[in-house]
Amino acid sequence: MHFVYILRSDKDGELYTGYTTNIRQRVTDHNRGHVPSTARRVPLHLIFFECYSNKDDAVRREMYLKTSAGKKAIKFILRTTLAERSVCS
Repeated sequence: MHFVYILRSDKDGELYTGYTTNIRQRVTDHNRGHVPSTARRVPLHLIFFECYSNKDDAVRREMYLKTSAGKKAIKFILRTTLAERSVCS
């Protein structure tokens, strides 16, 4: 399976969108500081993911979510989650 996921940083509230075939391991890698783009933003929490059977579809979705239109759509879809101070209590 292929996953597109969004993480939220407790440190600054910023979002990170990515792609993986092993979502559990990838979130662990992010939180252990093994991913340079998020190493300074830990802890990170998984707030959204989608699953695809086809890699091309997943990568295309990831690229869309990284555009301004995709970011706007995610902010609309996750408006309640994003309004919360902390995603894990």
